[in-house]
Formats: sequence, structure tokens, C-alpha cells
Amino acid sequence: MQGYIIHTQKAKEEDLIVYILTKDLLIKCYRFYGARHASVMQGFKIDFELNESANFLPHLRSVLHLGFNWLVVRERLLIWQQFMRLFYAHLKDVEHIDEIYFNQAEICAQRFLKQNPKRLIIESYVRILEHEGRLHDELACFVCDETIADSLSLTRGFLPSHTHCAGNFSFEAEKIAHLFKDKSTILLNDEEVNELYTIILQGF
Repeated sequence: MQGYIIHTQKAKEEDLIVYILTKDLLIKCYRFYGARHASVMQGFKIDFELNESANFLPHLRSVLHLGFNWLVVRERLLIWQQFMRLFYAHLKDVEHIDEIYFNQAEICAQRFLKQNPKRLIIESYVRILEHEGRLHDELACFVCDETIADSLSLTRGFLPSHTHCAGNFSFEAEKIAHLFKDKSTILLNDEEVNELYTIILQGF
């Protein structure tokens, strides 16, 4: 079985509770500490086995780290771990999940070295919002319910509003409409990408 470690939590001594995102499950399991064990860290993609326990969490066994070259680039690793924290906060109370979350992690991981990581995450975020039925692509202000024509602001979940209604950073409506329709940040400059990424860090 393969998956992404989206969260680790210290248990007694050096043991860990580990949350792993797979194609259709969010697995909560227990990792016993051992000097010969492969390292387990948030953001790693691993191949693994589970030993079921009748009275406790399944035990994480036979861990093989499936590495990516960009993991040694500190800036990219930190952004990736932020992405994993978003998944954990969004999915932590669910066991069975749709495979879009794993698939989007896969897409980003494969492209993280050569493409702008924040742009990749923004595009994945929009795809996930659309899948969940929460993408407001008609661009109507959630404050006054009027259509947005020129500029807009976005809040958590990329909820749109008139700039004068919400008072946040102003985006051109045309650029956001393109992002929502084509799942592409190509029209956005770096300042706009950074603003969108800041919104994403608030959560799904």
C-alpha cells in the first residue's frame, strides 16, 4: 500500500501516531520506535504494510520511503508540509475519502521540482473545491449577493466578494474567472499568487 504522511503525533517515548493519505482511506496507525526503522516524517510518500491490532490502532510496518528530489530543497519541503497540514486539517475526521485528494497530492509531488509549488497548490486547491461543490465560479458577492464585474476579493475557500464589501486584496475578476474555469494560474503575477496562497493557508 502507498500513501502520503500528512501528520505525525508523538506518543509514549519515541513512538508515533501516523496519519497516511491513500487513494480511498485516511489511515490512522501506530509506529513503534526502532533504530533500524525507516524514517517517518510529514510529507513523505511511503510504501507500507499494516498489522491489525484487536485492541488498538493498526501497527505501521515495512516502511519504504519513496523519495522525490525536491525534498532536499528546504523551501519546497516547507511548502509541501504546509500542503500536507491542510489535508490533515480538512480530512482528519474522515476515514473513507474520494481519491481526488491523493491524486492531487500525486500531481503536485511529480511536478514540485520544476514548477512553482505555490501555483501547483493553488490549482489543486481549485480542483478540490470544484469536486466538493464549493467553487463559486459564478463570481457573485457573498456579502451583497450582487454579480462581480471588475475587481474582487477572496476569502477562505476562495469565496468571492466585492473589494468594497470585504476590503481585502483586489484581484481582477477576469483573472480569477480564468483560474476557476481552467484551473490555471498563468494569468496571475507572483504577488497575486502569494496572496492566493496566503488565503489557502487559512484552510479548505
